[in-house]
Amino acid sequence: MITWSSLSEREKAEALARPVMKNSDKLRTTVADMLDAIRNTGDKAVLDYTRQFDCASLQGLSLSVAQRDSLAARVSDTVKAAINTAFDNVKQFHEAQQPNDITLTTTPGVVCEQRFTALDAVGLYIPGGSAPLPSTVLMLGVPALVAGCARKVLCTPPNQAGEIAPEIAYAATRCGIDEIYLCGGAQAIGAMAFGTDSITKVDKIFGPGNSFVTEAKQQVSQRPDGAAIDMPAGPSEVLVLADNNADASFVASDLLSQAEHGPDSQAILVTDSAELISATKAEVTRQLATLSRTSIASQAMENARYILTEDMPSAISVSNAYAPEHLIVQTDNARDLLPYIKYAGSIFVGKWSPESAGDYASGTNHVLPTYGYARNYSSLGLLDFMRRYTVQELSETGMRNLGPAIMTLAKAEGLDAHEQAVALRMAALTGEPS
Repeated sequence: MITWSSLSEREKAEALARPVMKNSDKLRTTVADMLDAIRNTGDKAVLDYTRQFDCASLQGLSLSVAQRDSLAARVSDTVKAAINTAFDNVKQFHEAQQPNDITLTTTPGVVCEQRFTALDAVGLYIPGGSAPLPSTVLMLGVPALVAGCARKVLCTPPNQAGEIAPEIAYAATRCGIDEIYLCGGAQAIGAMAFGTDSITKVDKIFGPGNSFVTEAKQQVSQRPDGAAIDMPAGPSEVLVLADNNADASFVASDLLSQAEHGPDSQAILVTDSAELISATKAEVTRQLATLSRTSIASQAMENARYILTEDMPSAISVSNAYAPEHLIVQTDNARDLLPYIKYAGSIFVGKWSPESAGDYASGTNHVLPTYGYARNYSSLGLLDFMRRYTVQELSETGMRNLGPAIMTLAKAEGLDAHEQAVALRMAALTGEPS
């Protein structure tokens, strides 16, 4: 247990520090070398890496629509129904985010507009590993579908049989994703960013992943021949704000549901109740023993923090300083705290709102800024799959009204050609020689 009021400013910063990514220099170099290989040899490099890491016998990268549908048919009716429920809720929430175009006359004769259009080609990265993630297919595929993106390219690592999880295939069918490629890791990011013979280049890449994926996304986003990305990211995290009336078993389950994501996940409890900390620790020990991913969750809980504050305002200050990816508020009158919470990727209000709801089926998006980026990045939404642009049109009246101000500003900046572009038009309107 960490008693917040007894810490110095330096100790407070250390208490909220994320686990440092190990061997970051080596990771950076390794990923750069992989991306160069993909840039130079395309499919060959992607296949070589995929055979090395995922499926030694893989013969090609593309999964046909017929193969997708055959895999999707294996999904049980019960799981299909759950995916359909999640699809419907996520679709409703993202349809409600449709932006409205703006048309405004700023000066008589001067019309300014803001319009929105879907991105043409988006890359959707779905992690593989020990658990299939159809939920991530929905979180990326649904907003791409609602936005109207013409190409939706899904990359996910194959299993040793050269297939993907049936649940991922079924979720892809619901999202109208026909382009599916059997590759994961940094090689998938490179393939989507640069393009290969099999995989045509995309404009923007979305989705979570391990340290190699994260590093690859950051590197391709900085290259002129690469692609944009959704957001910077690090290991997943949760912070629970709780008071003395919180249910310790609920709190522990929320910490552990985050911890089972991976050994580098971080779980934090901030409360003004020492009794709750003791009870939660006991519950964590009890529940850990029941989990199928006990080893992973146990490693992650080594990075856990149990922070005791003097009162709830102090606890909120700690949360704001940490800026968690997921923030769960288990206090009396939890909604009343919302105006004071400044930084969080997604907030779960009250004891009946576990992180699991947002991860799967409530409707909000589970792709969120981590590692403190919730201070300046937002949760993934419909507008991330669109771009906005502006339009302006000046009539003769508009040029007469605005021309003098434009010329004055251009002259003040010493930009003669800018001034002349307006002066010529003003002269044409008055019939005077330019």
